Amino acid sequence: INFDDLMLEKKFAGFRAYAQAKLANIIFSYELDRRWGKTGITANAVHPGAVGTNFGYDARPAIKFLIKLGKPFLKTPRQGADTVVYLASSPEVEGISGKYFARRKQLKSNAESYDQQVWTRLWEVSEELTGL
Repeated sequence: INFDDLMLEKKFAGFRAYAQAKLANIIFSYELDRRWGKTGITANAVHPGAVGTNFGYDARPAIKFLIKLGKPFLKTPRQGADTVVYLASSPEVEGISGKYFARRKQLKSNAESYDQQVWTRLWEVSEELTGL
């Protein structure tokens, strides 16, 4: 997470913004679990896989072309939501929190996502940005 340019105002790139947002989502779920997990609230990060949505609709022509080529291999939105629904409703994962999931399996997330100082910093910045 680039806290010096969190909004990527100095050097914006679409894929960089996407990657940073995904990493922030994972980190935020870990910090949410650290702060609230003992109350019975569960918070997990989910990778839905490559889902056929309107992602990239405003991309450069070359990127649009690549997205179009890959479209037959993308999951439907329903398939992409499967792990989220599983985590929200399955007794098999009841009480599991602070983890990263894909395809209904618990996995290791990016090594950067395990720095607890970054968790705290992201939480504090989020509070500032939202006025909480």
